[in-house]
Amino acid sequence: MKKFVKVALAATCLMTAAVSQAAEPFKIGLIIPMTGPFASTGKQIEAAARLYMQQNGDEVAGRKIELIVKDDGGVQPEATKRIAQELVVQDKVGVLAGFGLTPLAFATAPIATQSKTPMVVMAAGTSSIVQKSPYIVRTSMTLPQVTAPMGQWAAKEGGIKSAVTLIADYGPGHDAEKAFVKNFSEAGGKVLDSLRVPMQNPDFSPFLQRVRDLKPDALFIFVPSGQGSTLMKQFTERNLAGQGIKLIGTGDVLDDDLLPAMGDEALGIITSQHYSTAHDSPENKAYVEAFRKMTNNSMRPNFMSVGGYDGMHLIYEALKKAGPNANGDQLLAAMKGMKWVSPRGPMQIDPETRDVVQDIYIRRSERLADGQIYNVEFDVIKEFKDPGI
Repeated sequence: MKKFVKVALAATCLMTAAVSQAAEPFKIGLIIPMTGPFASTGKQIEAAARLYMQQNGDEVAGRKIELIVKDDGGVQPEATKRIAQELVVQDKVGVLAGFGLTPLAFATAPIATQSKTPMVVMAAGTSSIVQKSPYIVRTSMTLPQVTAPMGQWAAKEGGIKSAVTLIADYGPGHDAEKAFVKNFSEAGGKVLDSLRVPMQNPDFSPFLQRVRDLKPDALFIFVPSGQGSTLMKQFTERNLAGQGIKLIGTGDVLDDDLLPAMGDEALGIITSQHYSTAHDSPENKAYVEAFRKMTNNSMRPNFMSVGGYDGMHLIYEALKKAGPNANGDQLLAAMKGMKWVSPRGPMQIDPETRDVVQDIYIRRSERLADGQIYNVEFDVIKEFKDPGI
């Protein structure tokens, strides 16, 4: 009898512990820049994450979802690392997420590895990020992934025989430069020069003068979201288009949220990216409408927003699949190979690399019937993986 009572008590304790764990909130630590030069990135991601929760509820597999948003300012990797450490140790988050720029993701990777906490990168785009920790999964893009198709298109379809590259001098910019040069050259184009500008508060004037002197068919550009407007203004002021120089680049340059304020100087620019507000699908039309309603029409959803939205989808579905008491390794296993239809189109997580596989679109900026400028897709490269560099 005593043995039976002991067994029964032990079973009851185990059941109580399991119920208690399942009843505890599942916490997501969202580390994003909400202030500073990259605040627009954080605001887009947070709005999309909260929209996903609004649409899908705040309970998954019997666990209430708690979103803990932390502002890292976007420029100090050590600050991001410290915040991640606090979220893991003090708040006991089940997932780390966000990461607006590559250096911030790099700094946090050891925390994810040591604590065995899945780390969902929703924005940063350097190709090697997923190699920094076996717990990193990405829902944004890589710069080679969105740039390689532009290099091929420019030489084969765009009638561009020579180009100069101008990029922000940090990891994603280096990736974009290498990917464009490699693919453009392999397709028969010639790169006349590769220019790098400081990441923060750049003065584009001397670099654009160099471009004017070289007289390429096109200038390929990559700068962080928010700097494109300044670059295009100076490009127009120096009448480089009048010299026959086309402006092409990645979608960061024509950020959908900032595009309406750029004016006519933004028209006719061809970019490559994985998402556009104007993407023609039922899923995206519903997403854009809901996003704009939630933000009181203060923002257009851009490519950063879908990284946040799809990142939340990945976390929700992994928790459903792995169960309410899943540990980090089990959640990670559930994330690998996951497929779904996003506002951006079909996408999946590569089960081997944990990186995003998605369609990449070639777009032209046009003024549509509502009088506003959009990135209008006219070509697509299906299920494109990060090609590396």
